[in-house]
Amino acid sequence: MGNISGIFKAYDIRGAVGTELNEEVAKGIGRALADMLEPGKVAVGRDMRPDSGALADAVIAGLIEQGRDVIDIGQVTSDMIYYAVGSMKLAGGAMITASHNPGKDNGIKLCRENAKPIGHESGLYEIRDTVIRGEFAALAAKAGTVTSKNIDEGWVQHVLSFIDADKLKPMHIAVDAGNGMAGKIFPELEPYVPWEVEEMYFELDGTFPNHEANPLKFETLADMIAKIKTQKLDGGAAFDGDGDRAFLVDETGTVLTGGVMSAMLADFFLRQHPGAKIVYDVRNSRSVPRVIKAAGGKPVLERVGHANIKRRMLEEDAVFGGEASGHFFFRDNWYADSGLIGAVIGLYVAGLSGKKLSELREQYTHFAAIPEINFVVEDKDGALERLSEAFAEHEQSRLDGLTVNVSEHTWFNVRASNTEPVMRLNAESDDQATLDDLVERVKELVQQG
Repeated sequence: MGNISGIFKAYDIRGAVGTELNEEVAKGIGRALADMLEPGKVAVGRDMRPDSGALADAVIAGLIEQGRDVIDIGQVTSDMIYYAVGSMKLAGGAMITASHNPGKDNGIKLCRENAKPIGHESGLYEIRDTVIRGEFAALAAKAGTVTSKNIDEGWVQHVLSFIDADKLKPMHIAVDAGNGMAGKIFPELEPYVPWEVEEMYFELDGTFPNHEANPLKFETLADMIAKIKTQKLDGGAAFDGDGDRAFLVDETGTVLTGGVMSAMLADFFLRQHPGAKIVYDVRNSRSVPRVIKAAGGKPVLERVGHANIKRRMLEEDAVFGGEASGHFFFRDNWYADSGLIGAVIGLYVAGLSGKKLSELREQYTHFAAIPEINFVVEDKDGALERLSEAFAEHEQSRLDGLTVNVSEHTWFNVRASNTEPVMRLNAESDDQATLDDLVERVKELVQQG
């Protein structure tokens, strides 16, 4: 099978198509997944990349060889695989996607029953080792079957179940699908909502001809922001390539960050579930726990990463979880994340409030923050130790990387990426000058190595 261990990341499988991830590898992953899961059927979905169909077919071939019956749900967003597995009570699922990675890459996201993620701490590396060794269970005496099923309508109704659709207010918005899978699914929602939608880049194209489908990079939102300003729209929503992340943009062309969205959605759920627990990640704005406490909820801090957030939500029976990266998780969605659910609730809240999106953004922004800064660092441990020593007099946490609370409202976190060879810096303060000085000091210390 060759040296393929590098394509198995912390939370999913990603690599260059052909050289790292090919049909032989995909078939092996299907066989290993079949061997691991509890008894039952398995869902397989795919995104719009040119080779996703062939890779999905290979995963299916591996699954049915091991005797698994497969439900092929076709081209879907990543959050729809969780819906399929959860709603149909399946043994697990596989989604062929590399999310927002360039078109030359592809990948696979895996989950087990109840849409529980399969990550590095929950079986992904066991699948890797099985594939590399080629040590699968014996082929089934009778191959499994494949059934095709369109779940678009069921998914849209599930998304709408999070709100009272009769109370949605008319809005004129732009939606940028980035040539990703949201371009297929969002039109299925449109008949049920009173929004006039300016569709941008809804054509499915896994080569991403217009811009990288990663709304966390705000520069990719330039075309949508220009349209919002030119046409004087109420705002917009932008999705990543596989549709499981979404960011809202207000009528001034300013992005509602992951922190703002986390705080706003937390407030929404706490009105419905007084006293509930809400999980947020170490990078997220401290506006989030402040809003949670003010609304009578219980904030729960957790490490970055969807597997960590989902696990903690399940342990705590938390109603909602928010990450700074724009991943939003919902208890009533099998604790899984969804870009569409987050965007729909956000626009619903805006309509109910009677406020402009910019007013909501200001309402849930309590601190000055920096966009996440990435550093290529050879000696990551050394960088963390330098920082820890330099800020020795301040309260520190090693829950995920290094978090330093410089004062009551000034903090920073530096952590190694789970998906890239970089370190990431997030920082916040109630004073812009203090924040600027802090960031410069941290940058200098990180880059000394």
